[in-house]
Amino acid sequence: MHKFAKSVAVVLISLAVTACSSKQSEEPAMIKSSPEVLYSQARTSMELGNYSKAVRSLEALDSRFPFGPHKTQVQLDLIFAYYKLDDPASGIANIDRFIRLNPTHKDIDYVYYMRGLVNMQSDNYLFHDMLNIDRSDRDPKAAQDAFKDFDRLVKSYPNSKYAADAQKRMQHLKNRLALYSIKVAEYYIKMNAWSAAAIRAQLVLEGFPGTPSSERALEIMSEAYGELGQDKLKEHALMVMKANFPNNELLVKQ
Repeated sequence: MHKFAKSVAVVLISLAVTACSSKQSEEPAMIKSSPEVLYSQARTSMELGNYSKAVRSLEALDSRFPFGPHKTQVQLDLIFAYYKLDDPASGIANIDRFIRLNPTHKDIDYVYYMRGLVNMQSDNYLFHDMLNIDRSDRDPKAAQDAFKDFDRLVKSYPNSKYAADAQKRMQHLKNRLALYSIKVAEYYIKMNAWSAAAIRAQLVLEGFPGTPSSERALEIMSEAYGELGQDKLKEHALMVMKANFPNNELLVKQ
């Protein structure tokens, strides 16, 4: 086993053993605690950054006192705690439950914002970032979902205090999705699937205009149309490139 992976495995196992021991000692006290005590414990844990312990208290509250005085805030706190624990599956499950049960809640804009954040989190790969590995070709489903979440927030709640940040994140997601399409188009080029490559590159220009991948999309379209003998389409692609990227190497070679 690689030394780095082995070290990570040892740390994770140690943390799991410690967590199990701690959880067993906490359970009897939680069963006897009142909702006020449980919620106070959960808030203290969150303030200290101990989100695993906070989740245990919040889940105990949610299951034992589903109609208690803190029921809605407990659900909101669970969403945030799962996000901090990098547990997108539990985060999305709780978010969707909250939206279903509280569609007109005053903080529903925050919940949609958190849905976008959780989906963005699901799209990220910690070890790829740590090891500087480019995986822009990975499945974009979570990124697409995050974009939809932020788009819904911006359109439905334009005055939300989260709207401005959501718009910034949407631009990041557009860049990521455009780059994914470029990777797909480049794969088609390797397979000599020139028509598919041109269509995919055109999708970048139409679906994600103004992204850094636009220049590469025009390069792919020019190459693909050239291989297909579509001279007029190639000339059009080069014309668009000249208007937007006049220093591109393809134009210099002309």
